[in-house]
Amino acid sequence: MARGKLPLNDLAGGAGRMDVLIRALMASILTSHGMRDDVEFTMILLGGPGPARRIRFVSNQLKGIHAEERSVAGKIAAVIKNPTPPRGHWVERSPGIYDGGGDLDMTLDDFQCPIVRLDANSQLLYEGSIPGDSDISELAFVLGDDKTLECNRGMPRSLGKEWLQGHTCIAIVHFLLDERVKINLE
Repeated sequence: MARGKLPLNDLAGGAGRMDVLIRALMASILTSHGMRDDVEFTMILLGGPGPARRIRFVSNQLKGIHAEERSVAGKIAAVIKNPTPPRGHWVERSPGIYDGGGDLDMTLDDFQCPIVRLDANSQLLYEGSIPGDSDISELAFVLGDDKTLECNRGMPRSLGKEWLQGHTCIAIVHFLLDERVKINLE
């Protein structure tokens, strides 16, 4: 849901599977005992009437985020109770949490780096366990829900033949990047 009162006791149903987005967010920005540096996570909320809403989390600026779904849901609830800002405008709702109107295309337009669209039916993202020589300083990954993304932008790449849950994909990508495995961008 993109606006209204988030039902914190029903994140898997009444909140439109907000639990899935929260797990993906936590996999993106959290480590076992802290926060990853230089990670931005943007969730695009399309549920309900009215315009699409984007919420961006910037790991280097975040305060008060803990590895507990309900706590993170409370941060999101505080954002969506506000009116959606105009498309293309970001409003800082709390340290490291930005709220803006817009959709996936607008979000992809904001990226100034290579974009990888995770898709199980595509060429593999990585090349075995070969240490990478590439100096990838910025890379954006796009993943969707249980339906194929209606998006043709970015390089389609796969983490394997099986469709995986989003938070699992994020954990695998972080592992590949942390271990400097050669990423297939060609």
